[in-house]
Amino acid sequence: MSGERYTKDHDFVRVEDDVAIVGITDFAQSQLGDIVFVELPSPGKRVAKGEQLATIESVKAASEIYAPISGEVVAVNERLESSPDLVNKEPLGEGWLLTLRIDDAAELEDLMDEDAYRAFLESEG
Repeated sequence: MSGERYTKDHDFVRVEDDVAIVGITDFAQSQLGDIVFVELPSPGKRVAKGEQLATIESVKAASEIYAPISGEVVAVNERLESSPDLVNKEPLGEGWLLTLRIDDAAELEDLMDEDAYRAFLESEG
């Protein structure tokens, strides 16, 4: 599988080998406004799909990020500790949040592909 998969909560998952890169979409960061703090879990933490995974604080509000799939946190984007604004600047690039070792690849099928996500955004607008 290539490309990103998306949740209705505006998170993305990009699969590379058996690891999923997780972050928020450009739409999500634009809704949050200027991001000032990102709280990430420790590597090694196991999460179930739908469980709280991270918290992003902006000048507007704090927002919880929920695990789009089940897995084990492999790494977190340590650059966000000193530069949380990377999430605003490059949400699908350098502003990624963390990586998860995938427990069940079938959970990815519940996520939207890019076309479905675009249609979802249009229906929300």
